[in-house]
Amino acid sequence: MSSMNDKLNEIMLMAGQFTFSEITKRQFSVNIKSSGLLSVLGLLRQKGFTHLSLITGIDRLNDEKFEVVYTLFCWESGETILVSTLVDRKTPVLPTIMEMWPVARFYERDVHEFFGIVFDGNPDLKPLILENWSEIPPMRKDFDPHKYSKEHFPDRKYNADFLPEGGGEDE
Repeated sequence: MSSMNDKLNEIMLMAGQFTFSEITKRQFSVNIKSSGLLSVLGLLRQKGFTHLSLITGIDRLNDEKFEVVYTLFCWESGETILVSTLVDRKTPVLPTIMEMWPVARFYERDVHEFFGIVFDGNPDLKPLILENWSEIPPMRKDFDPHKYSKEHFPDRKYNADFLPEGGGEDE
């Protein structure tokens, strides 16, 4: 943990105020301001967190923010660190990290496609899965899947021969 304390001190110098929590003995979480994102991720990469495992988003609808979480792994120590930052829902823009981790191209595409967060500098934010999608991104909490289904797929009756005797569609 002492090496993690050294890393945290450096993060504090770069990012200013942040929150830290120990999830397990080898898994940690750091919440930083978006303005310090690139410098903190760069520092962690220099300190051995060379594997970008995932980038994901969380919709904080009540706070009018998205949380973006970067999962980094250090092969030498076996430690995982989750670096999270908040971005405004109305103008959700963060810088790309493709120069540090080229694989970020695909994670950023995924987060852009499902949350609408723009990663400035990523030239490849085209859809991975949702071809011809014209609605708001589907992982946003203000997306209504029931309304979407009703508008795009008409109600249908299905003859379900496989249901047990006495069972019906409404049971």
